[in-house]
Amino acid sequence: MFNPFKRRTFLQAVVAVAATTTFGCSDSDAETSDPSAGSPFFPQSLASGDPRPDSVILWVRVEDAARASADLTLRLEVSTTQDFASLVLDKKDLTAQAAHDHAVKVKVTGLSPRTTYYYRFSYEKDGQKNTTRVGRTRTAPAAGDDVSVKFVFASCQDFIGRYYNAWQRLLQLDADLDFVVFLGDYVYETTGDTSFQSSGGGRSVRFSEPEGALAQGTGLTAFLAANTVSNYRDLYKTVRSDRQLQAVHERYPFIITWDDHEFSDDCWKDVATYEDGKRDETQLERKHNAEQAFLEYIPLDTAQTADGVVDVDAEPRFPNTRIYRDFEYGRHLKLLVTDYRSYRPDHLIPEDAWPGSVALDETLLGAGLQGQPDAVKQVFQADTFAYVNLDDAAYAAQKQVLQGVYLKQAKDAGLTDAEAAQKAGTWVKGPVALFYVNQVLQAAGYAALVIPPAGKPRGLAYVHMGKSSLFNIQGSRYVVVKDTFDLFAGVKYQLSAGKSEDVFGPDQEAWFNQTLTTATNTWKMVVSSTSLSALIWDLRAKSDIADPSLRQRFYFSVDQWDGFPTKKKVMLNTLKAKGVQNALFLSGDIHASFASVEEGVPTLTAPGITSGSIKSLAGLALLGAGYASGAPVYQYAVANMEKTLKDSNAGLRFADTDSHGFVMVEVKADETLATFHLIPAAEVAKDYSKRDDSELEAKFKATTFRVKNSDIQPA
Repeated sequence: MFNPFKRRTFLQAVVAVAATTTFGCSDSDAETSDPSAGSPFFPQSLASGDPRPDSVILWVRVEDAARASADLTLRLEVSTTQDFASLVLDKKDLTAQAAHDHAVKVKVTGLSPRTTYYYRFSYEKDGQKNTTRVGRTRTAPAAGDDVSVKFVFASCQDFIGRYYNAWQRLLQLDADLDFVVFLGDYVYETTGDTSFQSSGGGRSVRFSEPEGALAQGTGLTAFLAANTVSNYRDLYKTVRSDRQLQAVHERYPFIITWDDHEFSDDCWKDVATYEDGKRDETQLERKHNAEQAFLEYIPLDTAQTADGVVDVDAEPRFPNTRIYRDFEYGRHLKLLVTDYRSYRPDHLIPEDAWPGSVALDETLLGAGLQGQPDAVKQVFQADTFAYVNLDDAAYAAQKQVLQGVYLKQAKDAGLTDAEAAQKAGTWVKGPVALFYVNQVLQAAGYAALVIPPAGKPRGLAYVHMGKSSLFNIQGSRYVVVKDTFDLFAGVKYQLSAGKSEDVFGPDQEAWFNQTLTTATNTWKMVVSSTSLSALIWDLRAKSDIADPSLRQRFYFSVDQWDGFPTKKKVMLNTLKAKGVQNALFLSGDIHASFASVEEGVPTLTAPGITSGSIKSLAGLALLGAGYASGAPVYQYAVANMEKTLKDSNAGLRFADTDSHGFVMVEVKADETLATFHLIPAAEVAKDYSKRDDSELEAKFKATTFRVKNSDIQPA
C-alpha cells in the first residue's frame, strides 16, 4: 500500500513536507523528523471522532521516555487546508497528563457543517518541534441538508497473529466517507486465548506489568487477561501501533461503541464469564480500569464538554456509564449508537446451572403454553419432561447419590471441597428432571434407584434447553435449543415484568424510544454491537443425524440478541406499531456477514476485521466435542453453515460465515445501498502491506444490497 514510488503516495508526502514549512519557523520550531512519517514521540499517530455539524473530537498520545512521569505540553493546529496556511484553531497550551498515559482528547467547536478539516499536534523538546502526521476529519452536514451520506461500519479487530488487511483495502478504495462506525471489540483483552486466538506469527500483545493481569487456563492453554489500567492501556497502544489502522484513523473520523472484549469476553455489566459460573466474577475495579483506558484512547466525549480538553476524570463510570448517543447527518440520517453491555442482565441460562434443575414447573409451563396449538402442548406431556421433587423423603437415596456425583464433577472442574459443597447445596434439590437424573443414576451404577416417569408432573429443565454439563458455555451461552429456550424466556419475561431481558436499562430505553419515534430523518439507523440476525440451525428434519436429541432447532449464540428473544420481538414490533419508517440495524460481534429482515425490520451484520470467523470457531467447537468433519452434524452446522442458516431463517437474505472485511453504506433519500467488502478468513495471517496492492485487491469480493421499503434485496 505504501509504495514510495507510487505517484499518489509520493505527492501526498510532498504536500505533507511542504506543510511543515508554511509558517517560516524559527530555530525553536525546527522539525526533527519528516511529518509524512510522523514523529516517534507520537507512536499511535492521531485520530478524530464523534463528528457533529459544529464540532469534532481530536485525539493524540505523546510519549517521551525521558519524562514519563511528567505532564507534557502540546500544540494543536486545525485548518481547512492541508498546508495549514490559514488556521481556524491554534492551541499551544494543551496538557497531556501522565495520569492519563499522556493521551489527550480535545473537543473543537465552532466548526462549519460538512467541512473537511486538517489537524496536527506537536511537542517541543530541546528547542525542536516534533509533529504528528497530518490528520483529516469531516464535520456532519447541518440538520435538514438534503445530502447523501456514505460511511463504513466494521467490528472485531483481534491483533494477535493477524493483520489488518481489511483496513488496508479500505485505504485502497480511497472512498469519500463521512465517517467510520466501529461496533465494538476494538481491542481483545487476552494475550493468547488458544480457544480463539492465534499463538504464532509476528503479532502479539505483551503486558508491561504482567504481574497485575489475570492468569487464565493452565499449561499449554494458559494466557493472561487484562486487569489493571496498565494492562488495558497496553492493548490500545499495541493495536493502535498498526500502520493500516493508524492511516484509517488519520483519514476518517470514527464513531465507536464497545462490546465485550473492551472489558471481558461475553461480559454483562461488571461481570466476567471466564469461570463459566464456577465462581462469582463480579469485577467492579477491573470494569473501571477497562473504562478508563477506553475513554483515554477512544476519541469520544461522554462528559459533553463545551470545548477544549475533555476531562476524562469527569466522564461517568459504571454503573453510571453513558456512551450511548445519537448523531444527525442532514435530512436523511439519524444514527443511534447503543450500549448493549453496560446495563443488560445475565444470560438467561446460568453457566453453572445443573442440567437436571427444573426451570419451569408444571404451573409455569402451563402458563407458558397458553395459546399454543394442542400439538405443541402434547409434546410437553412426554415422559421426557417428567419431574419429581428431590426433597421428598421418598427420594432421599437418589438425592444422596446425585449429590455425590455432583460433588465429584464439581471438584473435577476445579472447585475446592467447600465450593463444590456449596454449589451442590444450591442446585441438587427441589424439582429435578427425570430425563437427566435417571441417566446419572444409571451411569453411577444405581439403576435400581431410577424413578419411573409415569404419573409425574411435567416441567421444563435446563437439560431440555441443551445444558448437558456443569460450568459450560454450551447450553447456556451457545448452542441452545431454540423452542424450549424461547418458551422459558417468555415466561421469565412475564414474571419479571421484562427485567429478565432489560438489555438497555431504563434510561437508555427511554432515550432509544424517544429518539426513534421523534426523528424526522428519512433513515433511522441503530448501531448495536451484537447482531439481530437470528442464527438458527434447524436440524429437525435431518434424519441422517442419529442422535434424536440433536434433531431440534438451535440458536448458535444467545450472547447476542437471540439470547433476549422476547425483548427483541417487543422492540422491533414496537417500532412498527409506532410508525417508525426506514429503521435499519447495523451490528457486528458474531464474526460473519449477514443481511436479514427480522420482524419486518432490516438488519445488517458486519464481519470481523480479523477475529476468527464463525465457521472456523464452530468447527473447532464441534471437533472438540467429538464430531468428525464427516459427521452429519458437522456438515450441517459447519461445512454447509450458510445453507443451514438460510434454510432456518426465512428472513435471512445473505450469509457469509468465513470472511473478514467491512460494509460500506450509502444513504440516499429513497434507498440505502450496503456493500460487503469481503476477503477469505484464511488470508488474515498474511501481511499484505508488504505486497503489491493488486494482490490484496484480487482477494476481495464486493456484494451490494439495496435496503428499501423494509426489505433487503441484491442490488
